[in-house]
Amino acid sequence: MTEAPSYLSPTGQEIVFLLLGAVAVGSALLTVTTRQLVHAALWLVVCFGALAGCYLVLTAEFVAWVQVLIYVGAIVVLLLFGIMLTRAPIGRSADLDSSNRPTAVIVAIATAAVLVTVVVDGFRMAYVPLEPGGGSAAELGAGIFRNWVLPFEVLSVLLLAALIGAIVLSRTDIRGRD
Repeated sequence: MTEAPSYLSPTGQEIVFLLLGAVAVGSALLTVTTRQLVHAALWLVVCFGALAGCYLVLTAEFVAWVQVLIYVGAIVVLLLFGIMLTRAPIGRSADLDSSNRPTAVIVAIATAAVLVTVVVDGFRMAYVPLEPGGGSAAELGAGIFRNWVLPFEVLSVLLLAALIGAIVLSRTDIRGRD
C-alpha cells in the first residue's frame, strides 16, 4: 500500500483544482449577491465553467463536456432568453430585495459550517489517487445503468411529473370546475 502524499506539497493537479474551486465558489457567491439579474446569469456561466474545469482535472471529460453543453449552453441561455422575453427588470430593482438578509447570512454560515465539518470528519484520512479515464462515457453509462438504474428511472418520472405540473400551472385557458 502506498503512502498518501503530504498536503504540504500539492501537485500541479491539486493546485489547479483548488484554483478552479475558488473561482467556482467566488462566482457562485457573486451570482447570489449581485443585484443585477443579467450579471447573476453571467456569473453563473463562470461558475459552471469552473465546475467543468474541475471535472476535467478529475479526468471526467464526458461529465465536463455535458456540464458545458447542458448547463452553460442550454440552461443559462434559456435563463437569459426568459429574462429578455418576459421583459423582467434588467437593472437594479429595490422592490426585489427582502429584509431577510441577516437571517439568510446566519443560516448560510451555519449550513456551511455543518457541511465542512461533516466532509472534513468523513474524509479526514481518505486519499484516492487519480487514474486517467475514470470519467469516460462507457464507464459512466455502465455505472448509471447497472448500479443506479432504479433511482435514475424514479428521477426521470419525477422530472416528467414536474414538467407536466409546470405546463398545467402556466396555462391560463384551463379553468377548474366550480
